[in-house]
Amino acid sequence: MIQTIHEAAEAIRGRRVTPIDLVQQCFDAMDRWEKHVHAWVFIDREYALAEAKRLTDELATGRYRGPLHGIPIGVKDIYDVYDWPTACGSKLWANSIARQDAAVVASLREAGAIFLGKTVTTQYASFDPPVTKNPWNLAHTPGGSSSGSAAAVATGMCLGALGSQTGGSITRPASYCGIAGCKPTFESFSLDGIMPLAYSMDHPGPMAHNVMDLALLMQAMGGRIYELPPNYAEKAESPSSRPRFGRLRQLFDERASQPVRDMMDEICHRFGQDGGQVEEVALPPEFSDVVARHRIVMAVEGAQFHETRLRRHPDDYAPRIGQLLEEGLSCPAPEYARAKEHQKDLTLKMGMAMANDLILLCPATTGPAPLADTTGDPAFNSPWSYTGLPTISIQTGYFVDGLPLAIQLVSGALREDLLLSVAAWCEKRLAPSPLVPKLPG
Repeated sequence: MIQTIHEAAEAIRGRRVTPIDLVQQCFDAMDRWEKHVHAWVFIDREYALAEAKRLTDELATGRYRGPLHGIPIGVKDIYDVYDWPTACGSKLWANSIARQDAAVVASLREAGAIFLGKTVTTQYASFDPPVTKNPWNLAHTPGGSSSGSAAAVATGMCLGALGSQTGGSITRPASYCGIAGCKPTFESFSLDGIMPLAYSMDHPGPMAHNVMDLALLMQAMGGRIYELPPNYAEKAESPSSRPRFGRLRQLFDERASQPVRDMMDEICHRFGQDGGQVEEVALPPEFSDVVARHRIVMAVEGAQFHETRLRRHPDDYAPRIGQLLEEGLSCPAPEYARAKEHQKDLTLKMGMAMANDLILLCPATTGPAPLADTTGDPAFNSPWSYTGLPTISIQTGYFVDGLPLAIQLVSGALREDLLLSVAAWCEKRLAPSPLVPKLPG
């Protein structure tokens, strides 16, 4: 069984497997897992097999689109995919058919990716628990809002997936489900064709088994607003020789469970022994307000998008997203303005703190995945959505009660090249092979 995108790409290019073989492998995993985890809104087997045959035929004629040629992926159900519905967790939008691809989807399609279907999102990419279950323990949450994408990748139902993050919606589910996730720099990739939550903090991003796979997906996502280094895979193949880490404490010690704090101590010690430079970095005073300010911005900007529809169809909003939007509607304008000023100031100060290729190091989550009545605490992720700084979360090989734990790396804006290189260095020392959950029973 091929578990990773880069392994599959090598096998396809070497004619050892075909795109048809890979799609069938994913269908077999769906037949085993989907009834347990409920990761998909829908699956289009007929389309996926037709695309796999077309891309297999292209290979026979000598056309090779690159490392995503024939790779099966999932698409979070807030992205438009031509001729598929974009429901966003809404009952009323369940038959809302997209007439064109989102910009990121179009780029992946051109790169040869095969879309298997749409993965479950929490309603409107917010906080209400999804139907999806955590494959490591079905009584626990997979996280949100990219719930289905994380669970589908973890179980081999696809080799990679698109997620999105406004608070912690890539990092948290990736961490809870034992895979890797990347939230790129804000505005690195186009949001065209993606349902918004908060326009100043929405980030599209990839989810996959490891750092190299994240790099391959990012390289093909296109639609960039900023000019970024052109070869992410090259960076992931060249781990840093002596990375510099700034360990964060304060919030990240105060809210972390004891097993997470113990994990961080052990990992920092290991990184130091292996040649990394680990120092402690003090966060600026403004950081103490980041979680509360982040919620204000998300609530107001979410209310801006949803206000008219919320008033017309209140029954189509689950309790937690409904509460968030009501907070936004009732927020005084000066309070939102103060939050935006705080966001600007903190972004500037965090950027200044990461000179000389420093990578910030902190836990990805406050603890392992909690029970399924929540999507977990985004406190360790929302600061980076708020400031727009890029992050990568990777599995560590540490578990609590059979549930995986992860670390989170943060770089300066537009330094995904450095971030991928350091993440690859870390991955080699922690959990270089994909974590694979076992079927229930």
